[in-house]
Amino acid sequence: MTDSPPTVSIEARLAERAAPSKPVVMYQRWEELLFLHWPILPELVAKDLPPGLRVDTFDDQAWMGVVPFSMRKVRPRFLPALPGLSDFPELNLRTYVVDSQGRPGVWFYSLDTPKQLPNWIARTFFHLNYRRARMQLAEVGERRMYHSELWTESGWDALQRYEWARTGAPCFAEPGSLDFFLVERYRLFAYDTFRKRLLTGKVHHEPYSIQSARVSNYSRRLFSTNGLPCPEDAPSSALASKGVDVRIYPMEVV
Repeated sequence: MTDSPPTVSIEARLAERAAPSKPVVMYQRWEELLFLHWPILPELVAKDLPPGLRVDTFDDQAWMGVVPFSMRKVRPRFLPALPGLSDFPELNLRTYVVDSQGRPGVWFYSLDTPKQLPNWIARTFFHLNYRRARMQLAEVGERRMYHSELWTESGWDALQRYEWARTGAPCFAEPGSLDFFLVERYRLFAYDTFRKRLLTGKVHHEPYSIQSARVSNYSRRLFSTNGLPCPEDAPSSALASKGVDVRIYPMEVV
């Protein structure tokens, strides 16, 4: 018999917004985010999670998110942002989890960027599955165009295209809503396979100002490259945000 999915109170989710008292280790800005989400059976997610994590659900469904965006002004605490190194696109596949202490957060299946040094740092010190990809960004008026090709052992993978525009009035996600569940996340989890230990880290930023996303092109290829069944339907949720300034805190053992 498997454990039933944990229930996390609104108060516990809101508490994650609080900035930790620990020193910041990195500063970043996340810009022009697209959040595409699909419901998925919780048992499909549960089989991929490390010990110490359980699936976080909304209306008894797990959720998978494809998130393309731009990283800007990435820098360690005591160093300035560096031209050619501190700005780059990222594309990730993520789901939502709860640890044994009842803390909700994000579990990343993969995070793709074109920068080898930041990828190495994130894999080595944050134990996240960063992968090499070549990417192109463009803007035409209010439309954002985002192309990504993952590097594999056999060469460059199939081209992924994402094109969208923010539309409608900006707003903040209402606590208890699906939008809040999907975007208001301030904790990540990672697994150190060498030492066999679960890690967690906090991020802090102002709540996302979100808008509806008018999506003219999207890809589901990230599911396949992570060994997951590809959803047949269009995303159930499509949101966008202009961006937030972010503080990154140290990883610690759960």
